[in-house]
Amino acid sequence: MKETGIVRRIDDLGRVVIPKEIRRNLRIREGDPLEIFIDKDGEIILKKYSPIGELSDFAKEYAQAISDSLGEVACIADRDNVIAVSGASKKDFLGHPVGPLVVKAMEDRRVFVNNYYETHGSSKPASIIADENADPIYRFAGEVIAPIIAQGDPIGAVIIGIKEGRISLDVDQKVAETAAVFLSRQIEQ
Repeated sequence: MKETGIVRRIDDLGRVVIPKEIRRNLRIREGDPLEIFIDKDGEIILKKYSPIGELSDFAKEYAQAISDSLGEVACIADRDNVIAVSGASKKDFLGHPVGPLVVKAMEDRRVFVNNYYETHGSSKPASIIADENADPIYRFAGEVIAPIIAQGDPIGAVIIGIKEGRISLDVDQKVAETAAVFLSRQIEQ
């Protein structure tokens, strides 16, 4: 376990403040759910809870179905990381932090469609993951990002990376929206 050198006191209601530096490093935001564990030595462990992570096996199957149907790269992410990918190398996406466009689509609670090919006639590096410094292995002609909203809160996103240039991404958008709604219903059950 990594020591931080930070000590906090418990208040009269049993609360402990997690320092801002730790929240920023771990991307913990106000309202994020945390799981609480106690190990055999009596240590308390806090872990970010991912409702989408609970459906990871199901998410893998869904990403595979989307990729098989559309022939594109399909990713499913929680609020922070890609948890399922199909149609691309898993090591290039799986577990990587989501990019700023994905975060924005979740925060705005609306579908984001970027048809880069239609406006520029070419493709661009993937913005699905946050590592802007990485040498892009995948270049997409477009992308569709549909936020997964459960009980009014964004908890993840369905992301489709379009490999070949096309004028219309309507079908991809409908597939991503349908997947997002379906996954949100699975979580709300």
